[in-house]
Amino acid sequence: MRFQSDEIGGYRVYAVTGTNTVSFAIDFRQADTSGLLGFAIERTDPTEDQRYFLYGFKVFEEVVPHPDETTSVTTFNHPVQSFVHDDFTAKPGRSYEYRFFPLKGKPKNIDRSAPPILIAVETEPLFSNQEHDVFFNRGVASSQAYRREFENKRPDDLEEPKRQRALDWLSRDLDEAMLRFIAQAKTGDTLLCCFYEFRFEPVVKALKQALDNGVDVRIIIDAKNNETRDKVTGKIVKESFPRTENLDLIDKTGFPAAAIIHREAQPGDIQHNKFMVWRNKAGTEEAVWTGSTNLSVGGIHGQTNVGHWLRNSDAAAAFKAYWHVLSSDPGSMGKDDPDGRKKTKELRRQVMAIGRAPTTIADIAQGVTPVFSPRSGLDMLDLYAELLDSADHLACITLAFGISAVFKERLSDNHAGSHLAFFLLEKEDKPNPRSTTPFVALNARNNVYKAWGSYLREPLHQWARETSAGRLGLNQHVSFIHSKFLLRDPLGADPIVVTGSANFSEPSTTSNDENMLIIRGNLRVADIYFTEFNRLFFHYYFRSVQEATSRRSAGAAAPPAGFSAFLEPDDSWIAKYAPGSLRRKRVETFTHMAGFET
Repeated sequence: MRFQSDEIGGYRVYAVTGTNTVSFAIDFRQADTSGLLGFAIERTDPTEDQRYFLYGFKVFEEVVPHPDETTSVTTFNHPVQSFVHDDFTAKPGRSYEYRFFPLKGKPKNIDRSAPPILIAVETEPLFSNQEHDVFFNRGVASSQAYRREFENKRPDDLEEPKRQRALDWLSRDLDEAMLRFIAQAKTGDTLLCCFYEFRFEPVVKALKQALDNGVDVRIIIDAKNNETRDKVTGKIVKESFPRTENLDLIDKTGFPAAAIIHREAQPGDIQHNKFMVWRNKAGTEEAVWTGSTNLSVGGIHGQTNVGHWLRNSDAAAAFKAYWHVLSSDPGSMGKDDPDGRKKTKELRRQVMAIGRAPTTIADIAQGVTPVFSPRSGLDMLDLYAELLDSADHLACITLAFGISAVFKERLSDNHAGSHLAFFLLEKEDKPNPRSTTPFVALNARNNVYKAWGSYLREPLHQWARETSAGRLGLNQHVSFIHSKFLLRDPLGADPIVVTGSANFSEPSTTSNDENMLIIRGNLRVADIYFTEFNRLFFHYYFRSVQEATSRRSAGAAAPPAGFSAFLEPDDSWIAKYAPGSLRRKRVETFTHMAGFET
């Protein structure tokens, strides 16, 4: 939801709420900011009868000259020196009041006489009866919070009940949402499922229990034979993935073979879906579970992921039709299949016949449009590039496997006055020394800002050394950013959200089994995705800049250029909000916001 305060002392506060995150911006253009030290922020939670000042991280050197990882302060004495702020500790379905107190004076003699700016907000419920519910895992095992709570230890190295608390903290109800989706199916209902990875035992057991309870459960799994053998001995040196682990867990849980469909055709591609369709016993498709989350420990507890629960019978019917296309295991059986190309072409024809996909922004209907792969041509990838390039104020995207060339082509002619674009990547975008293709860089000159999966490898002032999902044994290949979603003008009156299993790449468009939802005009969905993107991007942005700085400093733990561990003792920090700066642009994305709650 979206909120704005009254204007007080020339300040106006804007807020956007998701389920667990509240993002704020303060419009200061009409205020007298001379001598401003920052803002003390107080939160009132009537549900828990709490009223307190939010915790801060930076401190005044004059007050705390030697901060370390044990330092704990609040914004009462060590204010937020920013006109944008996020509260990541909110709870779903809550009403809160926030008071922003402008502080002036000196660090040891603070002037608190200015009146506070009050803004009342409500967070979205985690589970609702609305068309959409959206569930993000924590996605930040590389964090100060995990270091404080669980000492950077692997969950499996913790004793109960702390092990379970660590898993719950990392999942943040994503696993619970999956289990609830399955549990809604009753005797006589149907669950049609498609999974790339089918190796998270609690969900597999829940589907087995549903089957035992009389639910018609049918599951397509990726069972492609992509093993690697030694060319001389013929011995297997790398097992088929995820086939081997999928089949092992099916055998372990006693899942009936009759309920499992092996997707083995198109062996050079992957059955990358992660969806379930619930159909009631009357034969009506009721809901779809989709998103980026693989059924694995790492998918749920490690890398960033999202689950999307959609209650829309038309969309569910389209997913059912797609499931039936895949259930016959269509496509080429490999390079030795004489009719392989013909079969692949027919597979794409069947997939594209399920429903007309938009090819321009004007074609995108209000509501929900499912899009399935594999399909012929790159029209969908071109449309995603157009969405990124044509935003009025803000575009955001998460990319697990690099930036597609078409995105770079479209945004490379943008300039500092273009709309703001944020790219959240698994790895830093940099030249490949083995590639002969010229490298195209997107950066601040194009009004593009990038963050990538990274963590603090060494202590830095009051920041302690961190870990990562890979070091915790949760993920092997993608340790940080695995979600796949795109936002076009998420705070506008007509936001567009694209979310699903596809990696915004050519293979995910023309080769793999994939699904995406294009959601237009739903402010609630846009707000949830925006606040979570905001949380993740700026968590990793600081770490990305620090990592790049340390690399330039021959591996030493070095702070980013212009970084200070301390608050400024005067109003000099405001210079960072000069017109045209990234910080000022972030504030302006909120001041252009539409659709406030009253």
